[in-house]
Amino acid sequence: MINKKIILQVMGFLLLIEGFFLGISSLVSLYYGQYDLVALLVTTALCFSVGIILRLLTHKAEKNIGKREGYIIVSLVWVVFSLFGAFPFVISGAIPSYTDAFFETISGFTTTGASILNDIEAMPQGLLFWRSLTQWLGGMGIIVLSIAILPMFGIGGMQLFVAEVPGPTPDKLHPRIKETAKRLWGIYILFTLTEVILLKLGGMDWFDAVNHSFTTMATGGYSTKQASIAHFNSPFIHYVIIVFMFLAGTNFTLSYFALHLKFGKVFKNEEFRYYLGFIILFTVAITFALWYFEGYNPENSFRDSLFQVVSIITTTGFVTADYLQWMPFVIVMIFALMFFGGSAGSTGGSVKIVRVTLLLKNSYQELKRIIHPNAIIPVRINGKSVPPQIISNILAFVVFYMLISIVSTIVISALGYDLETSLGAVAATLGNIGPGIGLVGPIENYAHIPVFGKWFLSFLMLIGRLELFTVLVLFSPAFWKK
Repeated sequence: MINKKIILQVMGFLLLIEGFFLGISSLVSLYYGQYDLVALLVTTALCFSVGIILRLLTHKAEKNIGKREGYIIVSLVWVVFSLFGAFPFVISGAIPSYTDAFFETISGFTTTGASILNDIEAMPQGLLFWRSLTQWLGGMGIIVLSIAILPMFGIGGMQLFVAEVPGPTPDKLHPRIKETAKRLWGIYILFTLTEVILLKLGGMDWFDAVNHSFTTMATGGYSTKQASIAHFNSPFIHYVIIVFMFLAGTNFTLSYFALHLKFGKVFKNEEFRYYLGFIILFTVAITFALWYFEGYNPENSFRDSLFQVVSIITTTGFVTADYLQWMPFVIVMIFALMFFGGSAGSTGGSVKIVRVTLLLKNSYQELKRIIHPNAIIPVRINGKSVPPQIISNILAFVVFYMLISIVSTIVISALGYDLETSLGAVAATLGNIGPGIGLVGPIENYAHIPVFGKWFLSFLMLIGRLELFTVLVLFSPAFWKK
């Protein structure tokens, strides 16, 4: 039997967390004296009320979370947080349509960064802060936050960690999952504060520096400016954001080693080397194309190329230029990068570099197996053999990812969109990237998508953020059998 009471109890606890952060956003609104204060306070009270009621109704629940409960909680939390988190936008009138408000909110929590806003600067500061905060919370994962605290209530968090970090090898920095969560959040907060200071030194005001640091470290891409990072005509700001996007797309375990000066472990990691290699390869190719064929000066070519490559591969989605104005060869490369993603154990989305690496290795080894059919030729990463079941899992993931992409592209095209826009919208939402190609490119947004399309793309953001299996398993009849 599924332990329904513990699911409701955890949801109640998580709503209290959401209420706490909505309260912080209310203080920001109060400071700036904006009209969104009442909406934020009402939603804060609603989250606290529902959270307390759920806690009281389930106080006798058995304190154990199994695998099935873990998958249900992790899938539900993103939906419930978005359902409640959309209310301030609607109540304040900043986004009158609940569909649009939900789309904007789930895009925040899933760190996608796909927006429906046509005039971001007109939004009040409290809502802009809440919008950025949804990404910062979603980046490291609400669940990772909760498993650092749930053990205090006698609830184990391992099943939540497994469901929230469903990649091939979820890394733990400590045998105790609670300590792992604390260390991950410690690194996350340290990087965020460091970026805030550097952006302030670069000329941003405190509000913009905090908001952009939140959404950089989350690889989310929400900006307080309609033109995104292109608004800030500062090479220093661009390079600072590049560095922190790169760090956010790196496995946080490696960041932990680097902070402890164990650089050997970082550079010996094959996934990191592939991640760095792909960035260098695509940056060099695009820099040359912009300089040689488009006539950009060398520094601008390099900076714009590096920024867009790191932004897309880490699934952040910030932009400093309209890459759809570049030559088709470059646009195709940028579109291809949407299927790479950051490292496992990072805040990035999409397929993830470790899966791409293992697929390449397995394909190469398959050529050897054809020549030597009786030989046992394992796939290795970091000097260790990868179990066949992990290779099988990765192959299944990629097949599902491509199949969902194809079917979803057909669905969006059925709404009347051309192939380029349909491909771009699906790749950008399923990969949690934000800007795509076509009519959802870097200077466009998703406001023109019809109601059904927004709910459909919201679902793609959810399954993309939780790497398919966590959500798709809920649709399996076997999951619900006793």
